[in-house]
Amino acid sequence: EVQLVESGGGLVQAGGSLRLACAHSGFSFDDYAVAWFRQAPGKEREGVSCINGSDSTTYYVDSVKGRFTISSDNAKNTVYLQMNSLKPEDTAVYYCAADVLTSFLYELEYMSPWEYDDWGKGTLVTVFS
Repeated sequence: EVQLVESGGGLVQAGGSLRLACAHSGFSFDDYAVAWFRQAPGKEREGVSCINGSDSTTYYVDSVKGRFTISSDNAKNTVYLQMNSLKPEDTAVYYCAADVLTSFLYELEYMSPWEYDDWGKGTLVTVFS
């Protein structure tokens, strides 16, 4: 069974940094895409970043480019999201999601929450000014 467990959320001042971790099991990473999404209260779930486990291609929503970095430690079966220069508008519950690469037809789908089958329970990030 696919399992995804997020950690690393917390309270941080604007301009600070956090590193989120998604520990995964139950699948071969090189056959999957693993992505980070976030959802603020009253807002739609938004794709933040994604990594292709086969070719290591990464994707970022425009609002986090240059500030966030997604990476994978295959030995630890963990995908990370390093978040720097955090802003209050980054406040949200952050979710890790995964799906087999063969389920995607277009690059845009990597950042769509509707395309993913497996999800973690989320970790809360709160950024204050």
